[in-house]
Amino acid sequence: MAIRLTARSGAVLAGWLAAVSVGTAQQRANFVSCPIVRDTASVPCWLTEYEGELYFLTLQTDVSAPVTPPWLGHRVLVEGTVSDEPRICGGKVLKPVTLSVLDRDASCNTTLPAEDRYNLTFEPPRPPGPSRGRLAFDNVPAAAPRPAVTPATREFVVAYPFDGLVGFSHAGPLTAVLEFARTVTAREIEIVGYRGAVRLSNGQTIVEEATIGKKRAEQVAMLLQGANLNAPSYKVGWQNEAAAATGVDDHLARRVVITVRPR
Repeated sequence: MAIRLTARSGAVLAGWLAAVSVGTAQQRANFVSCPIVRDTASVPCWLTEYEGELYFLTLQTDVSAPVTPPWLGHRVLVEGTVSDEPRICGGKVLKPVTLSVLDRDASCNTTLPAEDRYNLTFEPPRPPGPSRGRLAFDNVPAAAPRPAVTPATREFVVAYPFDGLVGFSHAGPLTAVLEFARTVTAREIEIVGYRGAVRLSNGQTIVEEATIGKKRAEQVAMLLQGANLNAPSYKVGWQNEAAAATGVDDHLARRVVITVRPR
């Protein structure tokens, strides 16, 4: 059955589609700002302000948490989706959210006092005490026994903050590569580094530094070899051109792809 649109109904439909498009676009929040710390009775909150709105970023937790907190004294790149969850510490929730610590900025030093209305119930992600180790393979809990692995080529993707290299959050992904390569007696490990860009909500685009893909690939190869994974041959490459930025999940372009080929 054919559906005939009158001029009036066509105008209504066009307006509705435009409203839906605007509403969807407004759910994204990509911007550079100063982080703010709000104290609470349990654990500090990290917030930020953009265009008059306060946003909740994350809690101050262990370095192995999914979202690594920003730093005071530095600007932060925020890439997130506005959630309809209740506000936390007074800020709209961005979920999911990706945070990248940027250059120093002495004006980024705002701290807010604790208020009873913002007290949180918080369970730490690990037992009290300092985290173990500093970098790639030193901060991972003991893994549960795994079933036997059928030797097959496997690809791993390691994500990065903007202009970032390996940090605390990479312990898990790199350990997974190391364990798999040892289990299948890897013949070759191919590592390719990529460079990204971000389209901000204000229409501007920022691009990672020119050699970051090379640095990422070479550092991963160095770390795997430094963990005594020397039997496989290594094929290391990178892409100098930054991926096109769309404003939607641009952070996925900032990565290293590791392909492990068994004997």
